[in-house]
Amino acid sequence: MSGTTRAASVLLTLFALAGCAGDGGGGAGGQAAGPACDPDDGGLSLPDGFCATVVAEDVGEARHLTVAPNGDIYVAAYGTDEVEGGIVALRDTTGDAKADVRQEYAIDGGTGINLRDGWVYFAPDWGVVRMSRDEGQLTLNGPMDTVVHGFPEQSTHAAKSAAIDDEGYLYVNVGAPSNACQQEGRSPGSPGMDPCPQRERQAGVWRFHADSVGQTQADGIRFATGLRNTFALDFSPVNGDLYGAQHGRDQLHELWKDRFTQEESAALPSEEIVRLNRGDDFGWPYCYHDWQEGVKVLAPEYGGDGQEVGRCADMEDPVVAFPGHWAPNGLAFYRADQFPAEYRNGAFVAWHGSWNRAPLPQQGYKVSFIPWDSAAGELSSDYRADWATGFAGETMSPRQAEHRPSGLAVGPDGSLYVSDDQAGTIWRIMYRGG
Repeated sequence: MSGTTRAASVLLTLFALAGCAGDGGGGAGGQAAGPACDPDDGGLSLPDGFCATVVAEDVGEARHLTVAPNGDIYVAAYGTDEVEGGIVALRDTTGDAKADVRQEYAIDGGTGINLRDGWVYFAPDWGVVRMSRDEGQLTLNGPMDTVVHGFPEQSTHAAKSAAIDDEGYLYVNVGAPSNACQQEGRSPGSPGMDPCPQRERQAGVWRFHADSVGQTQADGIRFATGLRNTFALDFSPVNGDLYGAQHGRDQLHELWKDRFTQEESAALPSEEIVRLNRGDDFGWPYCYHDWQEGVKVLAPEYGGDGQEVGRCADMEDPVVAFPGHWAPNGLAFYRADQFPAEYRNGAFVAWHGSWNRAPLPQQGYKVSFIPWDSAAGELSSDYRADWATGFAGETMSPRQAEHRPSGLAVGPDGSLYVSDDQAGTIWRIMYRGG
């Protein structure tokens, strides 16, 4: 089904868990002073002085989320075989940080979600749509506009993250449909296609006009390329630049046993936090970044052996590099002042969690924090990897983890919201001092 057909067939379902779906009683959308945290912090382990509460559960496969100025929360829910994805709107009418009003808009499974000028923008796998929102109201108004569609159909890395800048430009991630652009996908020893045709309409970030409807991919510009899957996008409040969190490639050992050990394959390549400028090329699939050596090297599909740099010398490096396969799904710069001063302008990263780090332990399933280095004018490499943990429960694995962090958002009072696409849980993390 085409994007325009799906957009025309949007199904709206509304239900209230308690109260009404108007202006939330007091109109504050739950932003009461000092709501209590859960006694067990919603199962999370947090730094001293922080606490958490579970805002909502069973929201569906909750990907990204955004918080309105009055505290209303809009969640992008990915669909399942049983439940169609779309937007879930949440409101707290009692001031306890618990959502007691919920509205659901069945559209299609999606990932990116943004608020701008009275519109909620939502990114299903096939494009970006928007619905209007009256100030202070939880309910979204129809009809739904299709802002952009016409992207390549793909089953791998189809999720669309999105971000909108102050000038009204919409940035959309179009993931690569493969691991490394091999002639025979994920086949041992298969060489890469050179040039890789997937870079023409995928493996990059495209820019569009947020206020125009009916655009296709051809109406936008390829803003940056050589990005395997930039699952999360956000703008720095300091320099205004667009940053992204990219998923690195897989299976160095499985596909090239004569060049990489299992341990090397488990740790490499880097999960990259990148700063995106127009025209940047980050090298996928020809290159990958080695966080241990701090260098971008030639991929084995293109003749690399883990040491040779070759054409990768001309590719853009990440600003921060993490160990491999943690799977960064969420990125949010901290623009508020509820948290201590050292958090100002830094970035939080939500790690969905690994599946292919054997024989090393699986990693991710947590939230990290990257401080802003004012002297360098950039994110610091001295990050706090285990800022918030406990999401997975006893077992860190995709199928057995209780929760898998996927989205991040900063609320109007400075609280940090985290979404989970395993069990559909939303947390609110607050600072209480100490």
